Amino acid sequence: MPVRITLLGATGWVGRALVPAIAAADDLVLAAALARNAAGRDAGEAAGLAPIGVTIAASLAEALEIPSDVVVDYTKPDAVKGHVLESLASGRHVVVGTSGLGAADYAEIAAAAAAAGKGVVAAGNFSITATLLKRFALEAARYVADVEIVDYASAKKPDTPSGTARELAETLAAVRRPATSKPVGELAGIPATRGAAVGEPTPVQVHSLRMPSFVLSCEAVFGAPDERLVIRHDAGSSAAPYVAGTLLAVRKVIGRPGLTRGLDALME
Repeated sequence: MPVRITLLGATGWVGRALVPAIAAADDLVLAAALARNAAGRDAGEAAGLAPIGVTIAASLAEALEIPSDVVVDYTKPDAVKGHVLESLASGRHVVVGTSGLGAADYAEIAAAAAAAGKGVVAAGNFSITATLLKRFALEAARYVADVEIVDYASAKKPDTPSGTARELAETLAAVRRPATSKPVGELAGIPATRGAAVGEPTPVQVHSLRMPSFVLSCEAVFGAPDERLVIRHDAGSSAAPYVAGTLLAVRKVIGRPGLTRGLDALME
């Protein structure tokens, strides 16, 4: 039986790319969709396809009235946690593609998923190559203590840092050794220019640029005496890189109760 999907953010950048991909998959079906700016329209037509017989809902409650197995969220940072908790309470598994959630938010989501007996897969980036950035950076952190992250995005991106940079920083902070650089608290001048400390127990400094000409880029910069390593991922203007990873998560989440962070956990 195909996995039934409720897609939140069906007319957004990634949502529009997911609609035809779901329609083309033999083992998936779009059961419901949410996009407040396109409520009442057919989800296929709104994505530039022929009508597919799915009317876009105006609210999450309306979308959840239609039976489904997995909710996929590509909406906005200020709404995503509420969407996840409401979806879990309604008996759905959830795939989270929206950035902006922090460690405390994920702790709450993990508890809700455990209580509901459902799965949540969340990734700062569902691109395969962005996932490889994380894997290679974790390998480098075994050998090089000093690492900082530079996060690039468009001038209008509403959250900072990006989900990619935040997930990478939190993952590195859990395994890295203490840096050799002078602690931020000991600096003179304007210490805030050193970026934000992200993650525990050994935080990573993250620097976010927001300006025109960037889509999404993230680099981990490792420094050792007389040498330096930069591992960088650049995204283009298409949402295509995120489709395969999102659908992989949809197919895997039903068999993974609780919270799973990162696409790399599904690639093993």
